[in-house]
Amino acid sequence: MDLSIIVVSYNTRQLLDDCLRSLYAAEAPPGGMDVIVVDNASTDGSPEMVAARYPAARLIVSPVNRGYSAANNQGSAVARGRVLLFLNSDTVVAPNALVEPLRYLDAHERVGALTVRLVYPTGERDPDNHRGFPTPWNAFCHFAGLSRLFPDNPRFNGYFRAYEEFSQIHPVPVIAGSYMMMPRALDRQLGGWDETYFFYGEDIDYCYRIHEAGYEIVYYPLVEVLHYKGASSGLRKESADIARPPKETRVKVARESVRAMQVFYRKFYRDKYPRAVTALVLAGIQARGWARVLKHRLT
Repeated sequence: MDLSIIVVSYNTRQLLDDCLRSLYAAEAPPGGMDVIVVDNASTDGSPEMVAARYPAARLIVSPVNRGYSAANNQGSAVARGRVLLFLNSDTVVAPNALVEPLRYLDAHERVGALTVRLVYPTGERDPDNHRGFPTPWNAFCHFAGLSRLFPDNPRFNGYFRAYEEFSQIHPVPVIAGSYMMMPRALDRQLGGWDETYFFYGEDIDYCYRIHEAGYEIVYYPLVEVLHYKGASSGLRKESADIARPPKETRVKVARESVRAMQVFYRKFYRDKYPRAVTALVLAGIQARGWARVLKHRLT
C-alpha cells in the first residue's frame, strides 16, 4: 500500500466529516491508501459518525485524551502504507493533494518530510506551516516585532521566513503537523512523535529530529489544502466562528502550549546557549504563557 493517512480528532465532528469526505473524493495513489482516524475521547459523537459514514476508515477510539503525539503514534503503529500522512481533522484536501506530493516524495530520497500550501478559508497562507526553528534570536525578532518591520530580511525574519518565494518548491526548517507526509520507515527510525508533548510543539520537535537524521524537509506549494486551524484547541481566531471549546479545554491547551516551548528549548537548546540566555528565554516563555492562560480564563 502506498499511503496511510492518520487523522487525529477531538470534538471536531463536522470538520472531521468534511475532512474525510474530501479524502475519499481525492485521487488515490496507484498502490492504494487507507485512512486511520484516532479519536481522542471525543464527546460530540465523532466516533459514531465515522463508523456510520466511513466504514472503510479504520477507527481507533481512545478512552482518554493522551494528546496529539500519542494519538499519531497510535495511528502509525497500525499503518500499512509505505508513506504516512499526518493530517489534521480541520482540513479539506484538494483532489490532487495526495498523489502529487507523494510523487515528489518518492522521487527525492533525501526528503524526510513534506508539506503543502495550507490556506485559511480567507485564502491567507497559514504561516505556521513554513517556519524556522525558535532559536533565541528568531524568537526575539518575532516577539519584538522586528520581523514585521523587516519582512524581507533573513536576519530579522528567521521565525516565519516570509522573505522566501512561496510559489516555488523549496526546503524549509519547520512545517506543521497539520499536513506532514513522510516515509513510514523514517517514522520508525526516529521512534515516532515525542509523547512528552501533549499539544503544540511536537511538530517542531519532530522536524528538528528529521534534520538531525540528515534529511531535508520540503515546502510543496503546488498543492493547496484548506485549514480551519485550531478547531480542537479553541486558541485560534481563524476557527473561532466554527469551534468554541469550553473554557477548561482552552485553558488547558494554553498551559500546554507554554509547556511545549519549555520542553523543546530544554531538550535541544539548553546546552547550546549561555545560562543567562536560557534563563531569559524561559522567563519570556513563562510570561507569555501567563498572559495566554489569563486571556482564556477571562473569556
